Amino acid sequence: MLPKALYVPALVALALLVAPIVGLISRVRWETLGADLFSSASLTALWLSLVTAACATAACAVIGTPLAVVIARAPQRWASVLRATVLIPLVLPPMVGGLALLSLLGRSGLVGKPVFEATGYSLPYTTAAVVVAQTFVAMPFYVIAVEGALRTAGDGYEQIASTLGAGRWRVLSRVTLPLVLPGLAAGAALAFARALGEFGATALFAGNSPGITRTMPLAIYTAFNGVGVTQDSAVALSLLLLVSTAVIVLGLRSWRTDAVR
Repeated sequence: MLPKALYVPALVALALLVAPIVGLISRVRWETLGADLFSSASLTALWLSLVTAACATAACAVIGTPLAVVIARAPQRWASVLRATVLIPLVLPPMVGGLALLSLLGRSGLVGKPVFEATGYSLPYTTAAVVVAQTFVAMPFYVIAVEGALRTAGDGYEQIASTLGAGRWRVLSRVTLPLVLPGLAAGAALAFARALGEFGATALFAGNSPGITRTMPLAIYTAFNGVGVTQDSAVALSLLLLVSTAVIVLGLRSWRTDAVR
C-alpha cells in the first residue's frame, strides 16, 4: 500500500504533463482543420519534415548500428565511455548542438572551411544540413535502443555460430542482427520521432528557409512570429506532431507488451 499523501504530488506531476496538451487541443479549430493542415505552406513543411526525418533515420541505422554493436560487445570500461559519449547530444541544449555543428561544418568550421576552400560547397542552410542536424540529435535514441537489445540478447548464439565455423561477417548478418531485429525497429521509430520534432539544432545550423529548411517545428515557430503559415495551421501541425508521437510511443509500448507475453 502506498501512502495516500503520495498521490497528491503524483497528480500534480501528471497534470503538468497532460494540461498543456489539453490546452493545445483546445486551440484547434476543428471546422477548418483540414484546410489549415493541407494549406500549401503546411504541406511543404510537412513533406520536408517527413523526407528529412526518414533520411536521418536511415543515416542512424547505417552508421548507428555498427556503433551499437561495438558498444554492446566492448569491454565494460570502454563500453561505459562510448555510451556516455553517445548520450552527450541527448542532454546537450539544442542550440548548443547547432552551434557545435556550425563550428565543425560551417564555412569557417574545423572541417567545413577546408571543404569550402577546396570545392566551394557549404553545408549549412541547406536541406542536407537539416538531415545532419536531425541525425545528430536522433542518433543517441537509436544507438541506446539497439545496444540495449544486443546486451539483452547476449552473445551466446554468436559464440555457438563461431564454433561451428561461421565467419565474423556471417555471424553478424545471419545471427546478431536478425536476433535484435525488434530492437532495430524500436530504435528506428524513436529516431524518426525525435528527428521529426527537432527544432533547435536545425534552426541554428540549417536556418529557416521555406521549402528548403523550414520543417514542421520551424513552421510552427515562425507562425507565432507572424511569418510563414498561419497560427491556425501551426496549431494543426502541432496536433499532427502530437498524434504522430503518441502513435509511435503507444505502438512501441504495445510491441514491448506483446514481446514479453
